[in-house]
Amino acid sequence: MATQKLYAGTKLRETRTRLRLTQKDFAKKLGVSLPYLNQMENNNRPVSTGVVLALAQEFGFDVTELATGDAERLVTDMREALADPVFADATPPLADLRLTASNAPTFARSFLELHRSYRQTHERLASLDEALGREDSSVRPSPWEEVRDFFHYCDNYIDAVDRAAEHFAAPDGRLRDAQTVAVEALESIGVEGQFADSDLLRQYDPGDKRLTLSAHAAPATKRFQMLHQIALLTRNDLLEATLDLARFQTDEARAIAKIGLANYFAGAALLPYRLFQSAAQSTRHDLEQLAEMFGASIEQVAHRLSTLQRPGAKGIPFFFVRVDQAGTITKRHSATRLQFARFGGACPLWNVHRAFETPGRFLRQLAETPDGARYLCLARDVSKTGGSYRAPVRRYAIGLGCEVQHADQMVYADDMQLSRTQAFEPIGISCRICERSNCHQRSVPPLERRLTINPDARGLLPYDID
Repeated sequence: MATQKLYAGTKLRETRTRLRLTQKDFAKKLGVSLPYLNQMENNNRPVSTGVVLALAQEFGFDVTELATGDAERLVTDMREALADPVFADATPPLADLRLTASNAPTFARSFLELHRSYRQTHERLASLDEALGREDSSVRPSPWEEVRDFFHYCDNYIDAVDRAAEHFAAPDGRLRDAQTVAVEALESIGVEGQFADSDLLRQYDPGDKRLTLSAHAAPATKRFQMLHQIALLTRNDLLEATLDLARFQTDEARAIAKIGLANYFAGAALLPYRLFQSAAQSTRHDLEQLAEMFGASIEQVAHRLSTLQRPGAKGIPFFFVRVDQAGTITKRHSATRLQFARFGGACPLWNVHRAFETPGRFLRQLAETPDGARYLCLARDVSKTGGSYRAPVRRYAIGLGCEVQHADQMVYADDMQLSRTQAFEPIGISCRICERSNCHQRSVPPLERRLTINPDARGLLPYDID
């Protein structure tokens, strides 16, 4: 397979601007001519190996950032949007999408916003929801989707909040019991904590300064909820400043995002960055050991691993996903090339869907996506009881994985045939943008390919994909 050329003009311009260098001075430090730098910054030429080395040696630049960021996500999101039937006859080539993502990212995001608005309008009309139509005839993005995309394009890493949580939980660099830290923090601001037989996980009464937690919640959940409330009470200015920078379009989106940021603080305080990253490396990312060490749940540990993207101290790029029993994605993030479907469910060939069949066990899978990327995928079910016989049990499955070149740092890769091509199962993102022609689980044909239908023959599918 040919090596993909690296076009990173936007990153180069951002780096030069941050360093306050002119193109002439920047070109001199990189050891290239001014016209050559100009061509690289405009993505007319790929970034050369010499420039990559110069960035690392001259500026201590984390060169992995050149190949990460928004561009690949924007390409994936645009491909999925363009798989909509409305674009069936006008799908641009992949090369054009990459140029758009690199050279005009603002335009690409505007296109995605426009398509999202179109889908919402179409769904309203299809459902004949006249009451909603009378109440609000304007078209606005879903607040939930807006917040989801905010974290998605931040690499699910919020530096200021992460560092504040780390300083709160481990100011001297030593691990302390999270519950002890939380209780002391609440007492220091005069908040009384109590447990009650309640359907609410957490309830705070600002008048009495009383925090009530459900007695039925798991210990890790109780600690997390205490830390969440501490974020709201003691780090409100930081959360509000972060929200101001995000510029959400609606009050609802801002309110949802504030909950998300408080959750982020809680997770980062429960699992402080440097201590958790060191433990993850020493245990070879054994989720059960990490959960025991930090008093966290398996889901909390898996989610935290996907956020270890601090510049200069990045962990393994992981993807993380949570799905319900219907296959609907309820949480998703990817620091890898693998991106999840924005609409609909995930590929049915992915092992995360089989986790419900084997409760309490980790499932391992070697998988290959249509672009040739190979992954080590983990999946496990997570059940959340309601604390009584009649209370409903919430059942999910979580998936965590990394590209196979990082697999040797994972205990779960032991005894797997990483060098054997046949060991990798073919998976995709969604059927509409997957080009595999012989998939036995395909539900709809790929929109970028022509079909041939022969009424006198039938194979795996009732059509052939040209």
